[in-house]
Amino acid sequence: MTYTTDMTKGSELGHILRFALPMLAGNLLQQLYNIVDSIIVGRYLGYQALAAVGATGSITFLFYNLCIGLSTAVGILVAQRFGEKNYADVKRYIANSAYVTGIFGIALSVLSALATPLLLTMLNTPQSVFDAAVGYMRISCAGTIAVAAYNWIGSIMRALGDAKTPLLFLIVASILNVVLDLLFVVVFDMNVNGAAWATITAQAVSAVGCIVFAFLKNPMFRLTGESWIFHKKAAFLCVRMGIPIALQNALVSVSMIYLQKTANSFGDTVMAAYTATMRVEQLIQQPFSSLSAAVASFTGQNVGAGERERIRICYRQSMKLAACFAIIMLVVFLLFSRNIIGIFVTEPEVFDIGGTALKFSAFFYIFLGTIHVTRGFLNGAGDVNFALINGIAEVVGRIGFASILVHISSVGYMAVWGTTCLTWLLTAVMSIIRYKNGKWKYKSLSL
Repeated sequence: MTYTTDMTKGSELGHILRFALPMLAGNLLQQLYNIVDSIIVGRYLGYQALAAVGATGSITFLFYNLCIGLSTAVGILVAQRFGEKNYADVKRYIANSAYVTGIFGIALSVLSALATPLLLTMLNTPQSVFDAAVGYMRISCAGTIAVAAYNWIGSIMRALGDAKTPLLFLIVASILNVVLDLLFVVVFDMNVNGAAWATITAQAVSAVGCIVFAFLKNPMFRLTGESWIFHKKAAFLCVRMGIPIALQNALVSVSMIYLQKTANSFGDTVMAAYTATMRVEQLIQQPFSSLSAAVASFTGQNVGAGERERIRICYRQSMKLAACFAIIMLVVFLLFSRNIIGIFVTEPEVFDIGGTALKFSAFFYIFLGTIHVTRGFLNGAGDVNFALINGIAEVVGRIGFASILVHISSVGYMAVWGTTCLTWLLTAVMSIIRYKNGKWKYKSLSL
């Protein structure tokens, strides 16, 4: 079995599908244990416990996304050098990015765990769920280093064209998470803390397994003593490319935190509905996210090889795939939205609110797909500065639209979901404009 794929030759659509499908399966499994957490917590501990878990989501998403941003940048650099056939630089980036990721992940784990009570207070988390939310979030944040490690190794392996190996370890982690969820929450009665421990344990297993396997099997991970020497410029480029993407992710998360605060202001019933719809939305985003990752790796390798026409074809075909999925999901949610929310909770008022919100949001999924595909393309080409611009747009959109909609009495709690949809529209338009102006043609970076 080979653990690298040269995407600079062969069918563009074929590469995208062969890469995206394992990535999609992995992303769905990753979301599965988030959904399992929510179902077990909601069914066994009640809707207030589910609201407590949901109250932490936007903040932990912030810290996790900072790690994901850094790993995305590392993957772009590795993909471009692999496309150039510059294998010495590939190995240098692997080693130096490991140093950067380790330091960054440990620092975030410590800081986020310490700041938990303050952050939840700033979010106006209701006292009825505050203590449970603090316990869940502290454990989740302490596991940020595991998230950083898994995303680092996964991003590099995918940049080299191997999307299957991270999937295999994620399957093991997902099964483990389900077992531990039931054991910790139901058998050991550890409340919401048990769900948090189950998740970070599964993430750690996935990260360690992937890292060990890559160094044993993948030829690009057979590093020499020279590869391990700290290289200032390699580390600097990891940070330089990682900062805009990490900041974009951070800004998106900040905007989500503001939106969580808006949801909190409507009480725990709307909070529970918002938590359930967010779990569903995270699942729906996975095909788009998988396409984005495939496009980024394909674009990175082909930019390194100077194959611009191939990446244009890739972009057009990926946009068509995203549009098809958006239409399918629109039909599904128009027919079954209330039934889907009913998986998470039993309270009729909660799934009435959530069902209406899912139907409304489904009309805007085509814009969400446009964001993911275009962002993956621009990142793969090295145009990472636009990521920061995009992040600022999301903050302005979510805060601005939320501030307006909550003061329109006829909108009511639907301001929470209306804000998200209008922000998708704004960000999608900006992404298309950036693609059309062609600045991505001159953004490739090298040592």
